[in-house]
Amino acid sequence: MKRLIKFRYYAAIIFIVAAITACTKLDVSVQSQLTSSNFPKTPAEYIAASGPVYTQLRTQYAQSYWFMQELSTDEAIIVARAGNWYDGGKWRDLHYHSWTIDHEHVNTTWQWGFSEISTCNRLLALFNTLPDDVTRRTTIAEIRTTRAFVNFLMMDLYGNIPIIKSFGDTTGLVTTNRNQVFQYIESEVKAAMPDLNTSVGAITYGRPTRWMAFALLAKMYVNAEYYTGRPRYTDAVTVCDSIIQSKNFLLDADYLEMFNIDNGPQIRDFIFAIPYDNMLAQGQYFARYSLHPALKNKYSLPFIPSDPMATLPDFYNLYNDPNDARNKQWLTGKQYDNLGNPIIIQTTKVGLDQTYKGADAATVVNYQMEFTPALTLDPTVDPLNLDVGNDELGKAKGYRNNKFYPDKTSLDRNQSNDMPVFRLADVILTKAEAILRGANATYGETPLTLINEVRARAGASPLSSINLQTVLDERGRELAFEGWRRNDLIRFGQWEYKWGYKTDANPLHRIYPIPASQVQLNPGLTQNSGY
Repeated sequence: MKRLIKFRYYAAIIFIVAAITACTKLDVSVQSQLTSSNFPKTPAEYIAASGPVYTQLRTQYAQSYWFMQELSTDEAIIVARAGNWYDGGKWRDLHYHSWTIDHEHVNTTWQWGFSEISTCNRLLALFNTLPDDVTRRTTIAEIRTTRAFVNFLMMDLYGNIPIIKSFGDTTGLVTTNRNQVFQYIESEVKAAMPDLNTSVGAITYGRPTRWMAFALLAKMYVNAEYYTGRPRYTDAVTVCDSIIQSKNFLLDADYLEMFNIDNGPQIRDFIFAIPYDNMLAQGQYFARYSLHPALKNKYSLPFIPSDPMATLPDFYNLYNDPNDARNKQWLTGKQYDNLGNPIIIQTTKVGLDQTYKGADAATVVNYQMEFTPALTLDPTVDPLNLDVGNDELGKAKGYRNNKFYPDKTSLDRNQSNDMPVFRLADVILTKAEAILRGANATYGETPLTLINEVRARAGASPLSSINLQTVLDERGRELAFEGWRRNDLIRFGQWEYKWGYKTDANPLHRIYPIPASQVQLNPGLTQNSGY
């Protein structure tokens, strides 16, 4: 069913020629087969015509954007193993918070975000010339909301950003204060909201609905004190209630099943998700990063996993309830195949442990692969390299996240697990947090009852009392690897804490620099302080 939905969705747009710029320099000519005289007219044609908005959105959401939001936190780290995955230090810099104006992901994510905004503006310029009807208004509202969403992501990452309201607009290529950007995004979402679809399910899956707009505003309002200096916690509760009280969403009983390769519109927890498909909508391949090469056969993978990514021990220690189903998203300890047999790696004593100095170093040994929590560094290598060694013990250092279950139906590393952006569980936790921060409780729901509702779905024991740290910890358990950890740590005042090998406490690093190449292209952009 999911493959059929995706096939119909993407087959409708593959014939569209979309010239998308890869930077914020917008005074270029763009050619398109779509014109007001020939296309679109029917609802299906509108979906097809707006397709580039969503194909562009997915290209880096699970890659460069995700790396910047997660690898800079205590939740995930990419280490080198005997030099593999050092890659010029780009992964190390995300962990150490030592990125520069030339960092690859800083630049790629900026290009992705503003290319998406340009794509939205290009299609809005087309649709605004067409005869007015309900389908046209809904499509325009969806694109405006997507544009607002991406502006939110860029504002969250880079702080003061340009506001580009129309296609080809070069006057907007100046840095705008984050407070003004916040107001612009809020006004855009509110203006689009009346025309957004209120239906949920396969017909609207992967496109903004009114409920997605409320979820976006919830993120805006719960972070408003940090973004603008003005708390908006009561507003956060109000928009959370709009979603919760609609009864359109629920907490699916099986936590892990929500992230499997066949997830999709049947997942009732998902308010807005980005569809991925191993053939039709590529760009999501978490198994490549998280899995050890020796797990290839267990998961029937068509490729050898690369093994660079793990979590830090202190983050994993949040999973302290043995009955919590969310524990199962992690691979820890000794590993077994699907029949319960130990996964054995044949190596030598020195191949197992590179520090072994015995005369029998070349003796063959059989090692049962065992993931260990500590990511201790190879003492013979500069610690700035984040190299844990390339012996078998080194390859198994660090617990691995397996939330987005490996896709054995794929022909390559691409996976079909859709990426949730906004979920009901997140909204419930946001409401709990907003009340703890000063908003009034509503509908008889308290922060404690709200958090215990989320925990009950996971089979975790109910809590008897909570505080803000409890909320942050629960968000870590519930939303791991979904791209919100950086956002959360900043809001909770813990971005400057030490974790792993990172000791940086510079508050200017709460936002990333504007890429050097973009400042060179557009002198109206002002570099962020500290870069």
